[in-house]
Amino acid sequence: MFNDKTILVTGGTGSFGKKFIEILLGRYNPNRLIVYSRDELKQFEMQQRFNNPCMRYFLGDVRDKDRLKRAMYQVDYVVHAAAIKQVPAAEYNPMECIKTNIHGAQNVISAAIECGVEKVIALSTDKAANPVNLYGATKLCSDKLFTAANNLVGDRVTRFSVVRYGNVVGSRGSVVPFFKKLREEGVDSLPITDERMTRFWLKLEDAVEFVFKSFQRMHGGEIFIPKLPSMRIMDLAKAIAPELPTKIIGIRPGEKLHEVMCPADTYYDTLEFDDHFVIKPSVKFSNVDYEMDALGEKGHPVPDGFDYNSGNNPHFLTVEELREMNP
Repeated sequence: MFNDKTILVTGGTGSFGKKFIEILLGRYNPNRLIVYSRDELKQFEMQQRFNNPCMRYFLGDVRDKDRLKRAMYQVDYVVHAAAIKQVPAAEYNPMECIKTNIHGAQNVISAAIECGVEKVIALSTDKAANPVNLYGATKLCSDKLFTAANNLVGDRVTRFSVVRYGNVVGSRGSVVPFFKKLREEGVDSLPITDERMTRFWLKLEDAVEFVFKSFQRMHGGEIFIPKLPSMRIMDLAKAIAPELPTKIIGIRPGEKLHEVMCPADTYYDTLEFDDHFVIKPSVKFSNVDYEMDALGEKGHPVPDGFDYNSGNNPHFLTVEELREMNP
């Protein structure tokens, strides 16, 4: 679906953006592929790796609506990956997080509608479900903005959906490189916030594949959530440094024992498909039948009170599987 199309990725120099572009260029022949981000050094470094003639590098911030409109001229598809993601940084700089994650989201929406973009997918996080920190709260607000944006389009072609997923193996800020760094430094134990802690776990390429599929599946207004395995933090510690004991240091502010992706409070809007869930928009803006996606796949309502979290997940990764995913 991306052949001869123009695609723009906000925050395109991040972990997801680089993997998305790598896979897209290996599989499709886009007309233009635009990286939109505010860090010129990261763009320069990225150009050394991705110098396909279709590539374009736009310096700009999602806080700047006029620059977004210029970048989205004749764009067909947008992936919105730009965000302030570090929980402590968001807590310490709350308005900066709000300006990027909320005001920036609205700027992406407005620019996409005004430029006639066909489809927009915004990347979300499990922290947006029942948020307990500012980062999660801003991403929940962003999710609401993107799903409700379908109310604004009228007879225009633009449609908006959201993809929500869990922790990405080895991404910036992940516990995996942190544990590996401590092991290499020769520490005598690994710090564990709480031995009961669990997390959803996926590879970066799997996140990209799910976004590709969501572009094909979307009607507009959905929050797409992949079915993922969970991991136990104690199992991850054994997989990375089996020779080291662990030391419990206590849960950090804004952190949960288990991450939620489908809250129980939204079970009445949640549909289950073979390999994913869909949370329908809470405000009806069309006669779309969300139980049948654009690919013809059928879903069904989940049971009353259903919630999907990393602690009640039926699929947990073993220590051996975690070791294979984190060589």
